[in-house]
Amino acid sequence: MTDDTATTDLLAPDPLTVARALDGADQLATYRERFVGVPDGTGVTAYFDGNSLGRPTLASVERVQRFLVDGWGGRLIRGWDEEWMELPFTIGDALGDAALGAGAGQTFIGDSTTVVLYKLARAAVDARPGRTQIVLDTDNFPTDRYLLDGIARERSLDLVWIEADTEAGVTPEQVAAVVGPQTALVVLSQVAYRSGFLADVPAITRIAHDAGALVLWDLCHSAGSVPVELDAWGVDLAAGCTYKYLNGGPGSPAFGYVAASLQSELTQPIQGWMGARDVFTMGPEYRPADGIRRFISGTPPVVGMLAMQDTIAMIAEAGIDAVRAKSVALTEYAVALADEWLAPLGATLASPRETERRGGHVTVNHPAMREVTAALWEQDVIPDYRDPNGLRIGLSPLSTSFEEVWRGMSAVRDVLGELTHD
Repeated sequence: MTDDTATTDLLAPDPLTVARALDGADQLATYRERFVGVPDGTGVTAYFDGNSLGRPTLASVERVQRFLVDGWGGRLIRGWDEEWMELPFTIGDALGDAALGAGAGQTFIGDSTTVVLYKLARAAVDARPGRTQIVLDTDNFPTDRYLLDGIARERSLDLVWIEADTEAGVTPEQVAAVVGPQTALVVLSQVAYRSGFLADVPAITRIAHDAGALVLWDLCHSAGSVPVELDAWGVDLAAGCTYKYLNGGPGSPAFGYVAASLQSELTQPIQGWMGARDVFTMGPEYRPADGIRRFISGTPPVVGMLAMQDTIAMIAEAGIDAVRAKSVALTEYAVALADEWLAPLGATLASPRETERRGGHVTVNHPAMREVTAALWEQDVIPDYRDPNGLRIGLSPLSTSFEEVWRGMSAVRDVLGELTHD
């Protein structure tokens, strides 16, 4: 696990001095003060779970309160005509522009991640009649695997599995080896939820297209942390959650992306009144709306969309490339500390060491990590645990400091040392 040169460069003269120097040079440092619990010192000792649930922003607290009093309380049902009906698309366009590389009219907000993935995957396989296979990998997030299994049984299709390394991810070569004339759809994650492996989206997308298949990318662990260029890469479909790096809050609705060139071709399977051509005609039969509206189903979850807007605006202000640069620096520092402090205790890095192949989180494996995670939570240090034996360090670039990483990794070292009696 240890790379002595890299560790020395990032930790000399000592890790805390380095952390403070990195914070002093950080051009995004002031964004941290915009999050609840950070500027007033009431936050946790170290928060390593921003890739599961992001911190709330101070602006969103004000936004939600204002909405309850003025928007909902003051405008009442008039709010639907004045703003709320279009929120799935106005926020979708803002997200597409700030973080997804998506032009207007291709991104919507609404439904859970599972439902959005289901709608897009079902629409995709139905758009490739005669093809009988869905390609996916063994280490994708359970939701993706479970719903594709259900779709395959629904539509009498076969699942073609790529055996993914849990400490790495799916490569273009693996995809090329399994796609062919029977492939209807390929479904993969840009950033692997366990290892943080960053897939080569443009290369894999080209390979799938050469075989005549559509591609659906899961962006749950990349949106808001890793640059995405959906239009430039020729991506067909994408979906992702908004409560991680987009700070939308627990259960905030997911987003979906459908390339403009496909929108008239696809028939989404959950036909609801909000996706109809004329919502208030309420006629006897369903006629889908033109454009991206046809991919929503029921009443937009307006309250759940409020908080993400402030983080989307911050990403647009800072620039996704600057966010990615901070993310890389944070994970590099975390890896250096893991090499220095955890490797001597028997821990191993379960994420790619190359920054170009790593997303916004790092996983460190050790047989005691489940117990380590439980003990850390009691100390107000909050990572999360993923089998097999993985402690995940999720670092949100806009809200995490290098000194916070130092504090958290120090605690991991101490607890792991106690549990291993070293």
